[in-house]
Amino acid sequence: MPIRSAYSVEGEGEPLILIHGIGASRASFAGLIPLLKTSYRCVSYDLRGHGASPVPRPPYTLDDLVEDLEALRAELGLRQAHIAGHSLGGMIGPAYARKYPQHVLSLGLYSTAAFRNEDDSAKVKAVVAAMRTRGIAQVLETLKDRWFTPEFAAHRPDVISRRMQQVIDTDPEVFLSVFDIYAETEMAPWLHEVKHPCLVLTGENDGGCNPRLNRQIAAALPHAELVILPVLRHAILLEAAEKVAPPVLDFLNRHRQSPDRHSA
Repeated sequence: MPIRSAYSVEGEGEPLILIHGIGASRASFAGLIPLLKTSYRCVSYDLRGHGASPVPRPPYTLDDLVEDLEALRAELGLRQAHIAGHSLGGMIGPAYARKYPQHVLSLGLYSTAAFRNEDDSAKVKAVVAAMRTRGIAQVLETLKDRWFTPEFAAHRPDVISRRMQQVIDTDPEVFLSVFDIYAETEMAPWLHEVKHPCLVLTGENDGGCNPRLNRQIAAALPHAELVILPVLRHAILLEAAEKVAPPVLDFLNRHRQSPDRHSA
């Protein structure tokens, strides 16, 4: 059964629904939304088990997360919306568009993965396995190094500390369940079915969602644009929202719909 997600709405214009990643919350978009809300009605929400949303008993499936998004769209009375997600959110968005294409104006796939080879899959599954055997907190240091550049880590330990605490505060069963979804979802067999305009965006030095994979994602989608942000790793929204916003706005502005094509 879909949950009733906790959400926030800021700004005016065509609706843009923003989907966060594993062990995070809608606060992931706190740096980006101020740069978008003068042109778009930004809807951010907490995935099931995260933030202020209900916590059904895990395990969860990708389809559960898709149905939660559909329930949110219906609750807000939006006929169509732009949808963008980071990391796991970048898998939820395309899966939603595949199932409910009539409700999607465009898609943003930020720092996500597909077309993993055997080695790629083994590495991400090894992280999940290590968390199960050693504990989530013990593996977080490794994730921190994958998420943030050394320069940002040196200058903004407060941001990193908050992000790490966010993970620790997430129910461990929830965190591992959604990490399983991220590790085991492979969009390659069906991405070609997603016909909407798509912005594929990642950091140059994102280890798990690297440019090699994102070039393949963009090539598989019929109507995609690829942006690779120099230097950045995985946590592009927390580290450099000001660098993410320009290509996002440029893309969205070119894919606006006429006023009668969506609900306000």
